[in-house]
Amino acid sequence: MSWSKLREAVGTCRGCSLWETRNNAVFGEGPEDSPVLLVGEAPGAEEDSTGRPFVGRSGRFLSDLMAEAGLRREDLFISNIVHCRPPGNRNPKKGEIRACLQWLEDIVGLLRPQVVVTVGNVPSQTIIDTKEGISTLRGRFHHGRLGGMDLTIRPIFHPAYLLRNRSREEGSPVSSTLEDLRTLVDFVRNTS
Repeated sequence: MSWSKLREAVGTCRGCSLWETRNNAVFGEGPEDSPVLLVGEAPGAEEDSTGRPFVGRSGRFLSDLMAEAGLRREDLFISNIVHCRPPGNRNPKKGEIRACLQWLEDIVGLLRPQVVVTVGNVPSQTIIDTKEGISTLRGRFHHGRLGGMDLTIRPIFHPAYLLRNRSREEGSPVSSTLEDLRTLVDFVRNTS
């Protein structure tokens, strides 16, 4: 499937009930040859309104942290596990994730990323296929499979959590996330 056909398919998807309340399906954006795929949980209100991923308060904060770590947002392909906003920004349900996962598998197949950054519990647990929480998963690379492709995965805290825990003391969630992002930059440089 081509990028344009995949975007169109996601935009007209009715695989679960989330299409009934969405304004826009949020396919994702970024270079179609990016070595890094960043995968969030689901669109929020601003993302649903604009059709763009990670543009709300949390997304802007994550972009700032990435820039501080030496990672430019425009160099990453950014998407989500679920492409439509769950009502009230609730976590996506398992059936919604299952219905939408095919689209992420297709993105992975086209992009063939060197590394996947999973943001928060839902994408990390889904792609790594674990019940472990993000506090245990972050700080190291993992292996997973998606769409028949072996993936290197680097989980990070969700920026919404970081906004509630803004301390930059060593060992804090913000400090740990900056460390994870810097490690990611080194990984991409060393594997390019």
